Parts: sequence; C-alpha cells; structure tokens
Amino acid sequence: MAFTDLLDVLGGVGRFQLVYTALLLLPCSLLACHNFLQNFTAAVPRHHCRGPAKPAAAAANNSGAWLRATVPLDQFGVPEPCRRFTQPQWALLNPNTSISGEATESCKDGWVYDRSVFPSTIVTEWDLVCEARALRDLAQTIYMAGVLLGAAVFGSLADRLRLGRKAPLVWSYLQLAVSGAATAHFSSFTAYCVFRFLTGMTFSGIILNSFSLVVEWMPTRGRTAAGALLGFSFTLGQLILAGAAYLIRPWRWLQFAVSVPFLIFSLYSWWLPESSRWLLLHGKSQLAMQNLRKVAVMNGRKEEGDRLTQEVVSSYIQSELTSVRTSNSVLDLFRTPAIRKVTCCLMVVWFSNSMAYYGLAMDLQKFGFSVYLVQVLFGVIDIPAMLVATATMIYVGRRATLASFLILAGLMVIANMFVPEDTQALRTAQAALGKGCLASSFICVYLFTGELYPTEIRQMGMGFTSVNARLGGLAAPLVTVVGEFSAILPPVAFGATSILAGLAVCFLAETRNTPLVETIEVMERRAREGLSKKDTGRKAEEISLQQLGASPLKETI
Repeated sequence: MAFTDLLDVLGGVGRFQLVYTALLLLPCSLLACHNFLQNFTAAVPRHHCRGPAKPAAAAANNSGAWLRATVPLDQFGVPEPCRRFTQPQWALLNPNTSISGEATESCKDGWVYDRSVFPSTIVTEWDLVCEARALRDLAQTIYMAGVLLGAAVFGSLADRLRLGRKAPLVWSYLQLAVSGAATAHFSSFTAYCVFRFLTGMTFSGIILNSFSLVVEWMPTRGRTAAGALLGFSFTLGQLILAGAAYLIRPWRWLQFAVSVPFLIFSLYSWWLPESSRWLLLHGKSQLAMQNLRKVAVMNGRKEEGDRLTQEVVSSYIQSELTSVRTSNSVLDLFRTPAIRKVTCCLMVVWFSNSMAYYGLAMDLQKFGFSVYLVQVLFGVIDIPAMLVATATMIYVGRRATLASFLILAGLMVIANMFVPEDTQALRTAQAALGKGCLASSFICVYLFTGELYPTEIRQMGMGFTSVNARLGGLAAPLVTVVGEFSAILPPVAFGATSILAGLAVCFLAETRNTPLVETIEVMERRAREGLSKKDTGRKAEEISLQQLGASPLKETI
C-alpha cells in the first residue's frame, strides 16, 4: 500500500487539502510581486540634464526656453538625456536657427526627471542613468544572485539537516518581511542591494517548501490541480503588483506594501502541520499520526482517524522505510542511473525555461507602452495558456505538455525577430503569448519535478534544479546586454534554449496518475523493472514471430 491510499481513506481531496493549499499559495502570489518589482521601483522616467545654475536664468531653469538653450535634441527631437551644452545657445530660441558642432558636456549638475508617472524610483533617487545606468541592472542581478543562493541553501536544508518543510518556510517568511521592509527604509544604494539580496534568498525557501508541502499532502488525483494553482498564484501576483504599483507610486511605499504581509504569513504558517510523508520517512511516526488524525477530523473522517495507530500508519509506507538512507548529499542526484538521467534533463529544462521567461518579462519598458498595461497584459495572457496546460496535464500527461509549450515558446520568440520594430502592438502581443507558454511550462515543470524525485530527496532535487533556473535568470540580463551589439542574438538565444529544453523533456518518464515514489531504491527498482518489461515484451514478440515461421527482423505475410 502507498501513502496516497492512506490519504484517500482520510478524505482524499477534502476540506483540509483545499484550505492547506490556499494558505500556502496565497504567499506565493505576493512572492511573484518581488520577482517583478523592479519593473516599477526601478522604472526609468524621461530625463535630461539640469542646466547650469546661473543667476540670470535660475528662475527660468525649468522653462521650455531655458531647456532648449541648454540641452541639445536627439534625432527624434527629444532632449538628450546625458549631454548638455557647455554654454547656453540662446540662438536656438529662434525657430529658424540651427547650430551644429557646439561643445557639450556630461550632466555635471544632475538631472531633471519627468515625475508625472513615477514620482520616485531608485533611478531618480540615486541617479542611475547615463554612466550609472548599469547599476540599475546590477541591482536586479544581485537580487537574482540571492535567489540563486537561496535555492542552494533552502533546497538542501530540509533534507540535509532534517529540518522538514515547515521550519525553513516560516524562517523564509520572516526573512522576507524584515529584509523587504529594510530595503524600503535605508537611504543607501549599497544597503538597498544588500537587503534585496537577502530578499531574493527567500524566494526558493518559500516556493520549494510550499510546493513540497502541497504535493505531499495531496492525493494522486489532486496533484495536477495543485500544481496548476501554483502557476495561477504567480499570475495573480503579477496582476496584484500592477494594481498596487498603480495605486502606490513612490517606490519605498510600494516596497513596504508587498513585504509586510509576510509577517502575517509567518504567524499562521507556524500552525500548519508538517508533511507526514517526511515525518514517517524520518522515524517520527507519533507526530505523523497526530497530524493525520487532525486531517481526518477536518475532512469529516474522525472515525477513520481514531482507528489510526503507529503500526497502521507505518504499514502504508513500510516498504519504503526499509531502504531510507541515513544521510543524503547532492551526489545522490547523480549516483544512480535513473536519478542521474532525471537530474541532467531537468537541469537543461529549468535553466532554459528561466532564461527565456525572465528575458521576456523583466524589462517591460522596452515594449513602448505603459508599464502597467504591459504587466496586466502579460498576466492576463498567462491565464488561458495555463488553463490549456492544466487540461493537457490531466488528460494527456506532463511530458507531452511540457515539451510542447517549451518548443512553442521558443518558436514564437524566434518568430518575433521577423516582426518590424515599428509594429509595437504586434511585437508586444507575440511576446506576451510566448511568455504565457513559458509560464505554463513553469507550472508543469514544478509539478513534474516534484513527481519525478522521491520523497527522500525531493527537496534536494527541486533545490538543485532550481539553482539551474536561477543561473538562467542571471544569464537573461547578460544576453539582453549582448543585444546592444546584435539585435538578433537575444531572441535566438532565448528561443533556441527553449526548444532544446523541450527536446530534453522527451527523455523523462511520464508521471500522470502514478503514486509518488518515496525512496531512491524504489525508483531505481521501478526503472529496472520497466527495462525488464521492455526486454520481456521484445523477446515474447520474437518468439511469436518465430512460431509463425518468420524472422523477427522480417515482416510476416
């Protein structure tokens, strides 16, 4: 008997599973806000050099005449953002006069920003423009580096130190609340980067532990819906961010608003039960039984819960308990053939999916429309794409769904190269569709990864593969920078890696409607049995053909 059979006895997908999933996925929606927060807190408003402070012109420093005389125009007739005349050119106030070759200099006295849309951002506060514009991208890179380190730390913490799922989750909530609020408080760019790094670390701690808890408390028939809900929570978070950013324009207040709720999440999460699968595999059957009885009561199966004993609970997972390792390490992800194949394929999938996703979603100003509108469009497009992905995961399978969406996304990104740059609406719509496919593949890869790895090393496996996703997130802005030298390189890189990931998925086993594997030994045994069945089937076919008087390599007539 499998542990999922015990969950079915205690109510299956009952009230407990629904409430438990909702309480864990709510924080994930606000977590998505932090991933895309710099689209608003680091927005770059229109700006130009501040003119020299001369007494005669000081009163008119912001007038159109003073601006025309002190700042040259670019090829589009817009004031240059990074240069000004060394001396005011009053002759330019005559509409019939033009000059060329006049000396210019950098913005020695700072910049004047258009604050009509963004009253304050980190760009306007610390002048992250012109020569300092790379610091804006550096801040996002530092955040993604924090996400990378968090994936390495929190991904293995639960399995290596045997802390379970809940304790690292509660700590991550607290760390995000404190570091997020501190980011909004301090007035130094260095402090901003440090606290954003600490905030990024919590991403993996929250998402990995939340997903493991949801999947391990969910019976087999409810896992697909639970994985899909994780994706919808991220989409909801993007829409929440667009609305919050529209209502709360100053960047510090916006940063504070999306951070403080995690204090509330940390309080109620402390009362959520730990995964009984994990407790049983680590010899804590008494606590596992207590949690299961609470589940039974909430699902209206109190009598079944009262009949539970430690022996009965352990019997549902006894075959797996005999092969549990005393300790685990990252090497376990490569030591045996079946696990090694899963890990290598998933490394490619997570890296490519993340690089293409963040390459499309992290710089919304490049599309030329209101950043609020583009954020909403990207979120809305995700919804039908994820509905399709959910349906195909249920009725077709995880492998075909993930491969199809990755390949389709790659083709759409590459196709965007051939759309003229002056058709911004078409380019934005096509990018939104590609991003929708990548968002759908993300919900599938989270579920698929959780089902492929056994409970014994599930957290470690998801953490390790998630590290590759964060490497992809770090690579995305670097690929975008290369686009300044060649415009075709970013779409080719994003599209090609996405297609490669889709092909790598084809080497993985299907997990639809199969019970979760508990240990490495059971997974390897199943893989060997699968090969044996193939060999047996092949031999049986050859014998049948020989009995018909035909060679197994020839057709029978």
